[in-house]
Amino acid sequence: MSHGFETLAIHAGQDPEARTGAVIPPIYQTSTYAQDAVGAPRHGYEYSRSGNPTRDALQECLAALEGGPVALAFASGLAAEDTLLRTVCKPGDHVVIPDDAYGGTYRLFARVAERWGLDYTPAKVSDTDAVRAAMRATTKIVWVETPTNPLLGIADIATLAAVAHDAGALLAVDNTFASPYLQQPIAHGADVVVHSTTKYIGGHSDVVGGALIAADAGLGDELRYHQNAMGAINGPFDAWLTLRGIKTLGVRMDRHCDNAERIAAYLDGHAKVAEVIYPGLPSHAGHEVAAKQMRRFGGMISFRAAGGEEHAVEICNRAKLFVLAESLGGVESLIEHPGRMTHASAAGSPLEVPGDLVRLSVGIETVDDLLADLEQALG
Repeated sequence: MSHGFETLAIHAGQDPEARTGAVIPPIYQTSTYAQDAVGAPRHGYEYSRSGNPTRDALQECLAALEGGPVALAFASGLAAEDTLLRTVCKPGDHVVIPDDAYGGTYRLFARVAERWGLDYTPAKVSDTDAVRAAMRATTKIVWVETPTNPLLGIADIATLAAVAHDAGALLAVDNTFASPYLQQPIAHGADVVVHSTTKYIGGHSDVVGGALIAADAGLGDELRYHQNAMGAINGPFDAWLTLRGIKTLGVRMDRHCDNAERIAAYLDGHAKVAEVIYPGLPSHAGHEVAAKQMRRFGGMISFRAAGGEEHAVEICNRAKLFVLAESLGGVESLIEHPGRMTHASAAGSPLEVPGDLVRLSVGIETVDDLLADLEQALG
């Protein structure tokens, strides 16, 4: 029997515990497991880096939500990204990345992977021709975010999957901004889905984690091998917190979207805002593609302050309900200046973001209170 998203979020991998009937999966806070005999670990568990029942429950749930046979949970989104790169690529290989990527992803490529011998080329992922032109004979991965961070560009997943596959490469989609509730890249041809589960999946700003979901079981087995060999797994309590957050993902995302739509419309008509960047606005260049592959348009909004960079910084500093903080996707609203905060590592590079840019992570508070806070912050 097939089930809806909200049902899977609450039940996939989370049957009542067999011995006691506990409805919520237990936190298996253990490093090792008693074995029945030499070479006969009980239920396959021998050491918690290799396998832990709480983490397995999270992984089974993530696989169900993203529609892939294998999901793997990590200590952070960047740990998941690093594991993917070192599983699929070797020194001398090449990756196409967004020219508007998360600053931490750019840092991983530019400061870590490049020293290891992995080359990369930034390309505008909303422009299929630009992605195709950036590819080489050594390209192993076309890496996209959609929406991108922080300029909310939209990549056509199905089209880019065809471009990657024609060249013998994989398409990896960072689905953090959308969450599996709004978008399921595997259904559109992606080979691997990447998440910072810290964000919408966890949803409460109280746990750090990451995930990979593979469309192919064979690739999933390779990723699982490297997960164990490299060891950047998340702990059982972190897995439990993330599972707790997943249960309300659907209802939270609906409120995030409701609030973001109201705020985007408000900002779009404000004299002190030069440009609003939100895929739900018909004026957004990727609106039609987003409408095709997303359920709704998400809770992230970026805008450019009419008064330039100093005005953008002032807006961030004056906000009260919108907490000045990095990260995103929690129940509380956050505001940040990407150029000086999350994307500072991209300064001076092709991925440098505009100085007048402000990024909002719209939470689930009463929207009229959020609008009033923005009104006073804009000055």
